Amino acid sequence: MKKKLPLGKVPLEVLQHHILPFKGQTSPDVRVGPGVGIDFAAVRLNDQQYLIVSSDPITGVEKDIGWYAVNVNANDVATSGAKPMFLDSVILLPEGADENLVREVAQQIGEAAKEIGLTIIGGHTEVTPGLKRVTVVLTAISVTERYVTAGDAEAGDAILMTKTAGIEGTSILARTFRDQLKAISQETLDKADQMIRQISVVKDASALFSTGKVHAMHDATEGGVLEAVYEMALASGLGFTLNLKDIPIAYETAVICRYLKVDPTRLVGSGCLLAAVEQSNVNSVLKELSSNGIRGTVIGRFGGRGKKLVKPDGSVEEAEAVVLDELWRLTGDQADAGIRA
Repeated sequence: MKKKLPLGKVPLEVLQHHILPFKGQTSPDVRVGPGVGIDFAAVRLNDQQYLIVSSDPITGVEKDIGWYAVNVNANDVATSGAKPMFLDSVILLPEGADENLVREVAQQIGEAAKEIGLTIIGGHTEVTPGLKRVTVVLTAISVTERYVTAGDAEAGDAILMTKTAGIEGTSILARTFRDQLKAISQETLDKADQMIRQISVVKDASALFSTGKVHAMHDATEGGVLEAVYEMALASGLGFTLNLKDIPIAYETAVICRYLKVDPTRLVGSGCLLAAVEQSNVNSVLKELSSNGIRGTVIGRFGGRGKKLVKPDGSVEEAEAVVLDELWRLTGDQADAGIRA
């Protein structure tokens, strides 16, 4: 019997066994290709430069979908340490869409790209039969002379994260379940809603990479902080020890997640960037983040045997991949959810 896939990005074993083996023609110029936890591809252009490329779809957000898509795609390129430079845009519209809708989405993409400094170089737009809502797929591109990947962490490196857990998911939950969250103050819900404006990690990645002391970076998307750390460990061939009590969680996130019985560490978390930093350089890296107004926190270390989660009570359990993001678990396909592979 064929196994039905869960909502959201495909499980790691499906990716490894049914997708990654099919890579087309091999090329010696591909320096970073498809892989678990890898945010982008790197292709050699010449002896000094590399093309950095990443694509991501936004399949469920309706409000601000163009702005959202630009930031999510820019994040993946930024994890290389390179500044995102160009965008290629595909907009798929549901039947019955009008000119106002396509203009709204295109304008959002254009304005968000201008904010980050991205140039739109082309794309495709169509009305698609059978589509229920707008889908935007962007490809972000950059050119750089050096980069890091999520798979470059080294044994003994500190695991550092920026900002707080579940940023993106908190905003989505506040928007989706506002009627059910009436016991929470309007001020808290409004602040949670606006956390979506924190999802860019372009500034975080630039500050970290500028230190020259970061071995690896990976943004926390679907599956949250736990999945991001797990994927970095797999990509780097390392174990890890993660201290759950050290993971910073914003007040708004804690209140909403407690009310809805959601684990914020497993909640889609764009806006949080994970980095592997040599222990001796941690303080200087944290100082650089702070000077840029970015919160940085050490939450564990890479290396050792196994993948260990240290609970707040001191007990230890073996970590597993997050199969289903908390948002998908809670909402199924009914939410205005923005999570994606």
